[in-house]
Amino acid sequence: MVNDVAVPDDPQPTYEQLAVLVAAQGSTIARLEAEHAATVTRLEGEIAELKRQLGRTSRNSSQPPSADSPFVKPAPKSLRGKSGRKQGGQAGHQGSTLELVDDPAQRLRREPGPCAGCGGDLGGAPEVGMERRQVFDLPEIEVGVTEYQLIKRRCGCGTVTCGQAPAGVSAPVQYGPRVTAIVLYLYVGQFLSKNRAAQALSELFGTPLSQATVSAMTRRAAGGLGEFTERVADAIAAAPVAGFDETGLRVAGTLQWVHCARTGKYTLITCHPKRGVEAMKAAGVLPRFRGVAVHDAWAPYDTYTAAAHQLCCAHVLRELAAVADSAPAGQDWCWATQAADAVVTIEKLSAAANEAGTAIDPGELAHQIHLYRSAAHLGIAETATRATTVMKTQNALARRLIARQADYLRFTTNPDIPPDNNGSERDIRMIKLRQKVSGCLRTLTGAQQFCTIRSYLSTAAKHGRATFETLVMLAEGRAWLPA
Repeated sequence: MVNDVAVPDDPQPTYEQLAVLVAAQGSTIARLEAEHAATVTRLEGEIAELKRQLGRTSRNSSQPPSADSPFVKPAPKSLRGKSGRKQGGQAGHQGSTLELVDDPAQRLRREPGPCAGCGGDLGGAPEVGMERRQVFDLPEIEVGVTEYQLIKRRCGCGTVTCGQAPAGVSAPVQYGPRVTAIVLYLYVGQFLSKNRAAQALSELFGTPLSQATVSAMTRRAAGGLGEFTERVADAIAAAPVAGFDETGLRVAGTLQWVHCARTGKYTLITCHPKRGVEAMKAAGVLPRFRGVAVHDAWAPYDTYTAAAHQLCCAHVLRELAAVADSAPAGQDWCWATQAADAVVTIEKLSAAANEAGTAIDPGELAHQIHLYRSAAHLGIAETATRATTVMKTQNALARRLIARQADYLRFTTNPDIPPDNNGSERDIRMIKLRQKVSGCLRTLTGAQQFCTIRSYLSTAAKHGRATFETLVMLAEGRAWLPA
């Protein structure tokens, strides 16, 4: 029989041991609470950033309308407000419609059949009236072929002399300038692909072309615009006000960058692998520009300190709209809304003063600037902690409104300065439209040629020149040049 052995109980912890244990647990709890709070703050920031990205539309960012989701299409909302005018054509607007002409190409008489009353023959009946109906249409079009026979004659001295072909006729068989102009019009003017441009010419005029022929025509046309691009670049560089913008373009499956420099009379569009200063230097305008450069708030433009700057108000209004959209539900007031309202009101004051040929009322302008600045300062205070990515973005925007006030409101000092960069966006939009219609371009060289011809067409249009006429001149080797 085994005797039971008594096992002593565990000794009770001392007060000092318990105190140490409680202190350690308190430290662990405090650390876990801090980590939890940091995690919650980080996750809240990420959620807010994701909501901001999901809420991006063409109304509150630089995102194009085509990128808006069809499921969350934003309701149309202009930042300009109502003009007070009725919809439709305004008084004095010159309308256009088909009207009867006095000298049609041909007149065809249509005699009536038997009498609509008794059915009798109207062959010898007197003519008592006539209705005129005119049809405007194109005749059947076919390409004509002109043959130049270069006669050779032998002189008595034995020398054979050959007749000279007209200027531009350099091959045994070639297309003429009007065919080339039509191809350029379809490819560069209407954004068809090379294949579709060739197909259109074949079906419309019975003249088969290849994509290689379209490429050759484009290459020769762009090659004849060297003097034009130099003259346009010089004119923009010497202008008192010019707009600048850039956008991405898919070329050979990669992202290249299209840059635009423009005035009301000139357009220069270039394509470059880089987006920043290197591409701007290659375009050759900004490095020697000394006027007022109108652009968005992208930092590389500010490196050109010899120019004054007008920051685009349309861009900042979209940024402010994004801040207002991210405000908590039920919030009655937002600093971004007040700042945006002040900017819009200042634009209206400037437009009204320019139309009347007077200066902006200084009292009204000072009041709106006060609202603008106070809203921005409140925005800085609200986002001072910069705890999340959204708060950092909004804080940077509010600080920029204060730091760049003179650049945002420079248009109030000179009626020739526009408050936004919409002109540049319109000029450069044609490149994006081309990508939307026919996809990316195959080579960087082809993209540069396309941009050069677009510069030519845009500048010609600003000077009131007809597109097809200027393309014919280009195809003939005598490109139109602005005075």
